[in-house]
Amino acid sequence: MIFSGTGTMSGGIRTSVKGFLNAKRLALSSKIDTVHETNENINENITRNFTALQAAADSVDKMKAQETPMFSICDVPSTPQTQGENLLRRFFYNELKTATWNFHPENKLGEGSFGQVFKGWVDDNTSTAAKPGTGMLVAVKNINREGLQGHEEWLTEIYYLGRLHHPNVVKLLGYCFEDDHQLLVYEFMAYRSLEVHLFGWVSYLQPLSWILRMKIALGAAKSLAFIHSSEGKVIHRDFKSSNILLDSNYNAKLSDFGFAKDGPAGGSSHVSTRVMGTYGYAAPEYVATGHLTGKNDVYGFGVVMLELLSGRKVLEISRPTREQDLVEWAKPYLASKRGVLKIFDARIKGQYSVAAARKAANLASRCLSVEPRLRPNMNEVVTALEQLQESGNIEGSGISLNELRQSLYSNSNSAKSSWKSWISFRSSVSCGYIR
Repeated sequence: MIFSGTGTMSGGIRTSVKGFLNAKRLALSSKIDTVHETNENINENITRNFTALQAAADSVDKMKAQETPMFSICDVPSTPQTQGENLLRRFFYNELKTATWNFHPENKLGEGSFGQVFKGWVDDNTSTAAKPGTGMLVAVKNINREGLQGHEEWLTEIYYLGRLHHPNVVKLLGYCFEDDHQLLVYEFMAYRSLEVHLFGWVSYLQPLSWILRMKIALGAAKSLAFIHSSEGKVIHRDFKSSNILLDSNYNAKLSDFGFAKDGPAGGSSHVSTRVMGTYGYAAPEYVATGHLTGKNDVYGFGVVMLELLSGRKVLEISRPTREQDLVEWAKPYLASKRGVLKIFDARIKGQYSVAAARKAANLASRCLSVEPRLRPNMNEVVTALEQLQESGNIEGSGISLNELRQSLYSNSNSAKSSWKSWISFRSSVSCGYIR
């Protein structure tokens, strides 16, 4: 959801939480002297990639869907991969209409500034669209036709997800580029987003247990560690709970690469760029200067970690003034050895040891350091979370392993039984995009 704001701007961004919550689109680039990006000079690789995509699409427009060859979207330099690994299927628009039952509201999974997402079906063997209720479930994102921004994000999503392959990154299966229709087809994530589980309106869902929260945190950390690595060299720029999707085993997968950007190259310390992302999750130095590094994503991870520990949204205007900004409210407690437990979600009380809680809170605090150099890199975050899981803190919490398995089973059953409510769920995100 996007909100628009009015009022005085300072450094290109509002400083009040109410301003955050009421803001729609803020063109922060006009406030950053060092940034001069325009729509005409966006990433050359993406533009070149689009030219190849357009040419390939034009050459097969009259072919039958079942005769459509697999088309490699990646005519840009990338790391070595097995042959065929980065091939995406081109779908025809009529195919996806069939797969989603003409984009019927009953199949709608969600929507945002980019457009709408629908549940659909494709044949398991041929990957062609199938009749609803048959074949393999997929998620179909129908990009908003209005505005250049949606078009750029569509290209960026294809560019990155066409070459980034990892168990903790959502899989892009294909795309549709036909007339003025632009769609993306992804693997279906049965349990939707982390945001839904933490803050959704489906009241009878079981709260995520401590062990599931730490499992999700580890999976999300691995996704960032991968894209930041020498293999990926990518900065996500919009890491948040609504972009962390969960499969049927609560494995976390990072999605929505529409704002992603190549990291610094040739010994550079940062990339200067337009400020893009979401209020509350964007690192303060990035908002202030437009200087982009991997440590910006680390800050976003720290915010999500704080959401996992506290069960609170990053920004909530319904709370008392001093508690509306999650990070500002939590920082004094994070610095207190005794007070740190006060930030923890009451719904998971008793599921963790004090030692485990302090280690998790300390990790979040390090990721949220004002000085980027003091934040750990994502490989260090992954190691810390793995050690947290392996250190025996589960047994130290007073909960038996059988009880933890039962907790996982309860969460799974709760999610499965609420299928219809999942379909009709609308995101209640209380923060807007920075653009």
